[in-house]
Amino acid sequence: MAVVLLVGTLDTKAEEYAWLRERLREHGVGTCMMDVGSFSRSPMADVTSDEVIVAAGEDPEELRAARDRGRSMATMSRGAAVLARAMAGEGRIQGLLGVGGSGGSSVVGAVMQALPVGLPKLLVSTMASGDVRPYVGDVDATIMYSVVDIAGVNDVSAPILGNACAGIAAMARACERRRSEPVDADRPPVVAITMFGLTTPAADEARERLNELGYEVLVFHATGAGGRAMEKLVESGLVTGVLDLTTTELADELVGGVLSAGPHRLERAGALGVPQVVSLGALDMVNFGPRSTVPERFGGRTFLVHNPTVTLMRTTPDEMAELGRRIAHKLAASNGPVRLHIPLRGLSGIDVEGGPFRDEGADERLFDALREGLAGSDVVVVEKDQTINDPGFGRDMAEALDELIKNSEH
Repeated sequence: MAVVLLVGTLDTKAEEYAWLRERLREHGVGTCMMDVGSFSRSPMADVTSDEVIVAAGEDPEELRAARDRGRSMATMSRGAAVLARAMAGEGRIQGLLGVGGSGGSSVVGAVMQALPVGLPKLLVSTMASGDVRPYVGDVDATIMYSVVDIAGVNDVSAPILGNACAGIAAMARACERRRSEPVDADRPPVVAITMFGLTTPAADEARERLNELGYEVLVFHATGAGGRAMEKLVESGLVTGVLDLTTTELADELVGGVLSAGPHRLERAGALGVPQVVSLGALDMVNFGPRSTVPERFGGRTFLVHNPTVTLMRTTPDEMAELGRRIAHKLAASNGPVRLHIPLRGLSGIDVEGGPFRDEGADERLFDALREGLAGSDVVVVEKDQTINDPGFGRDMAEALDELIKNSEH
């Protein structure tokens, strides 16, 4: 029987969660009730609040004595995520359902983001008609607006919560069936590629070659959300190898552009030992919105208005050197095979001879920092006398990844 994990504050939402549990059972699925109320000791709980607090590395009595709501919410989020991730990994749950206002949604959101892609996750929230990014993060979460507050079950909330129960029950049963099916031995392995408009020729060439080699290729637009989504898929164990052609999000993280994927970009594949072939696509630029939105502190820099909603700014030699140091540090720490392909003649479609962002001196600072940072490491550095979009560059990266994957399998 499929099991749905119910995550809720049972000190304040016991009535609602009891109702949800009964509806789910009527739909033919089992339930596991996790109590994330920091002061709750509800007899309804299958996983008690004490267990959640301990999973977060805290002492329950000490936490409660502090009466710090912010600390308590952070602790419950952290502990619930740890426990839910373990349950999912052990196959004990096939779905998650939570309901709440801003506080409860923040805890459920943290749990959803800890679960693997493909495992159903549904949150009914008073916050769902606004910015849902804090709750969804980079996972395949389903968000439903509660319309009214989660305060009892009434004529308005009952059909909404009932729909949520029907939805998650059906998804959980489908998840259980899917995971019980035998693995298709002929299913092609999955690899990921990062791309940008200004690295499209290389990405297309790499994708076509990987398809020829028998891979299913997932392409991620390196716009911040794309990089985070790719890292999450790697973490979920769904990706056999990564062709990280376009690492431009690192430049936005360093300089303050709008397309940062966060400080941990370019880390998950290495941490998990997933084979990766990396390049430096579009590190010559930092991304902003319309020209009028560029911060005043960047006055005097080199800009290109890519389109009315996107303004590009050329990275400086010092920024390129720091990017080289950061990338070298991340790649050298990898637990799996890594190759770095360096396009010596240009990093994007506009960092080419005669192009508006061509700056050989800045690029060389990047290359020098990479050479120095990777000296003595296990990372294989391949320098190409090409621009990133020249014919053959993407193909070579694809064939290098294929070689790493096959060697890893052996």
